[in-house]
Amino acid sequence: MTHLSVNLNKIALVRNARSLGIPSVTKAAKTCIAAGAYGITVHPRPDERHIRYSDVYELKPIVSKVEFNIEGNPLEGRYMEIMPDIRPTQATLVPDVIGAVTSDHGWDLNKENIKKLEPIINKLKELGIRVSLFVDPVLETVEKANQIGADRIELYTEPYARAFAEKNTVGANLSVRPGQTHRSAPTTQLATIVSKFAAAAKKAAEIGLGVNAGHDLNLDNLAFFCENVKPVMEVSIGHALISDALDMGLANAVKAYVKLLVDSE
Repeated sequence: MTHLSVNLNKIALVRNARSLGIPSVTKAAKTCIAAGAYGITVHPRPDERHIRYSDVYELKPIVSKVEFNIEGNPLEGRYMEIMPDIRPTQATLVPDVIGAVTSDHGWDLNKENIKKLEPIINKLKELGIRVSLFVDPVLETVEKANQIGADRIELYTEPYARAFAEKNTVGANLSVRPGQTHRSAPTTQLATIVSKFAAAAKKAAEIGLGVNAGHDLNLDNLAFFCENVKPVMEVSIGHALISDALDMGLANAVKAYVKLLVDSE
């Protein structure tokens, strides 16, 4: 089945608004794990506006029995500096630029970036860290990710989430009525976009790459994605899950996402 990794960036963002350490990132991680999360994801950026590098060190003993996924741009900040100390389960390499509000595109695996990434991937793998590359659903990029040594790809799903939400394409038709499932939802634009993700996941599986996915997945659009894009080993969800936690509590939000993934199997 598809596993859930909870991204704790938004917990840290709220924490950083004051100087009291509330809410606690480590406590949130413990709550998520106890509620059934398969893993914990963090994305320390150079400006430390949410997750700080110190958080990564504090989380290390807490996540020792689950998957620990550290996202980030290996060409910026202290990302590669902390890796020998932390040795997470997975390093997800993301092409963020300094000051980016959020991740908004996958790697362009051109010759210049490949030259930069290959030694980084090799170094991480020497440390025993699984390497995932954040990519758009482009078959050529998937193939190049495999060629330069990545173990997995993470599909950047914001275009899918945007298409799912567009009312002029599929919005009204995607509500689930009694007796229906997400599989019955018709679409034109959405079908085109989903087909790209499905093709990318299929290609990755054929050439031996694991497939993760993340960005703007939520309780409304996650099931449809998982039912139509296979295989997906893991989804990383933060913004939507933490938003849902404001209404239902963090543990219940994690349980809701886990149940949805189980039901989508």
